[in-house]
This record gives sequence, structure tokens and C-alpha cells, in this order.
Amino acid sequence: MGCSVAVAGVTGAVGQEFLSIIEERNFPFTSLKVLASTRSAGKKIPFMGKEYVVEQMTTDSFKDIDIALFSAGASRSREFAPAAVKAGAVVVDNSSAYRMDPQVPLVVPEINPQKIKEHKGIIANPNCSTIIGIVPVWPLHKINPVKRMVVSTYQAASGAGMSAMLELENQAREILAGKPATRNIFPHQIAFNCFSHNSLLGPNGYNEEETKMVKETRKIFACPEIAITATCIRIPVLRAHCESINLEFTRPITPEQVREVLKTAPGVTVLDDREHNRFPMPIDATGKDDVFVGRIRQDESLPNNRGINLWVSGDQLRKGAALNAIQIAELL
Repeated sequence: MGCSVAVAGVTGAVGQEFLSIIEERNFPFTSLKVLASTRSAGKKIPFMGKEYVVEQMTTDSFKDIDIALFSAGASRSREFAPAAVKAGAVVVDNSSAYRMDPQVPLVVPEINPQKIKEHKGIIANPNCSTIIGIVPVWPLHKINPVKRMVVSTYQAASGAGMSAMLELENQAREILAGKPATRNIFPHQIAFNCFSHNSLLGPNGYNEEETKMVKETRKIFACPEIAITATCIRIPVLRAHCESINLEFTRPITPEQVREVLKTAPGVTVLDDREHNRFPMPIDATGKDDVFVGRIRQDESLPNNRGINLWVSGDQLRKGAALNAIQIAELL
């Protein structure tokens, strides 16, 4: 059994990752259509021993397509996903366009795969920092409900796309050569610096990335009452986000219990070596499917052992984006 696949936004960082994961996982496709903006139309992409020509995405691009993997930004998803659905495709959308739509399932396969069945043509892929943060939290929440979650993110340049990764590399070269840093993508210098996430600030002072983490987690966990607060920061790392996660549980829980649960949790690798002070780093997670978890320790500021601190790292382009979408497509 194979299916016909379209990749929308194929020339971007996530689009390229879609292709490498399709190949790695032997995703059963019978035909592949690669789509992008006018700018990239006509480009040739070698893939699995064949050459594919990038086509400009239009409302007519989805005839005879079974699954359309979208990573072309929210405005393009809003413009073209309905046409894909109308043509009979199921859209797995990596943008923020449909995530909070009550009609659209928001899915992390390790957490709520049953939601896939409820789709009406579109399934939303959550934000990268949401996915990376909650894959290890969910198995703990299932055995001992989390009442409150405090997250601080350390987000890689890859979250802003291929051009942002190049900007980080270029700025590092410029600064080391004694030149001023050229800024095109980020509002501030990213090399040798860190700054508050470059998404829009709301009237409450929270940026869009922080708000997404709160709303998406509640929706995916089907737990509107969970208290969540987030601070999202960009750091000068190419790919793989890190997050510091503080959890307050309903009942007492020890670091040993947390380690035992996470050792067998799907999509999680425990890297928690206190003896050698060795914990997850972006270079551990880059190119890997799992979310790495370490620094598992009791939060001693909370009574009755109800608090736990975690440190996680996950590849933003893989589990944070392309891999999660392809796992959804596999279940479809």
C-alpha cells in the first residue's frame, strides 16, 4: 500500500527535512510532487535516485494527491490547504494556521494519536517548542497529573528557517573577522548573543511563541485547567531547541520515579549522568528522533516532593516539525 504525496514548501528547512525522513523511514509513497513558491519553481531536487522538478504551488496542485505535507507558512496554508482538501487530499499542516481551530485535530503521535481519526481534511502539527517540551511531560502527567508547568526555552536559529541558520553562520564569521554583523532575518544579532523570541508581543507582554505553548499544550493534553507559563528565548545554536521545565504535580513524585517512567516512554532518551555532569545538549539531539531528557531533580521549593525540574533538548526540524508530521502521515 502506497500513497501519493505532495510536499508544499519543499525548498525550506522543514521541507528538506521531510524528504530525508521520508527516505530514512521508507515512507510508502507511489508518487511525489514537490511544491514551492514562484521563486523556486523549476529548481531540480535529487531524491532517492530520481530528479524532481519543483512546481509552483497553486490551487490546482493537489489533484490525485492522498497526503499533502505543508510547511510553507501560515498564510500559504490558509490559502492552499482548503484547495488540497477539496481535491481529496489530507493535509498535515506544519504552520500555526489551523492549530487552535476546534475542528482541526492537533496531534503528537506519542500523546493523542486517536485524534487523527477526527480529521475533516486537515491535521495540525504543533509548534516545535510545544512538541519538544511535552513529549517527556505527557507520560508523567498520565500517572500523576501536572497542575502547573513553568517552561523557559532556549531556541535554535532553525526555528526561523534555513536563512536564519545561514545568518547565524555568517554573523559568526563576520564578528570573528572583526566586521559588523549583517542582520536580515533576526531583529538582533544572533551570533554570540541571545534575545527574547522574535515573535509578536501581545498586550499582556507575552510573545506569540509563549502563548502558543500554553494554548497548544492544553489542547493536546485535553486539559484546559493546566496552569502553564513560558518564557521563550533565541540562542546562537543552529538546530535543536533546549527547554528548562519545572513541573508541579498533584501527588508526591521522586526523581527516581520520573527516571523509571521516562526510560520506557516513547520518543524519549534519558541522558542524566550526574556523576560526570553530562546532560542533554543541542549537539546530542541534532539529527536524532528522540527528545533527550536530563537534570531530573526534585524542586525543593515545593512541599511534599510535588515538584520536579527537567532539562530537555530536541531537534527542532525533526521531532519539532518534519518527523512529527510524517509520523502522523504514517498513522493516516
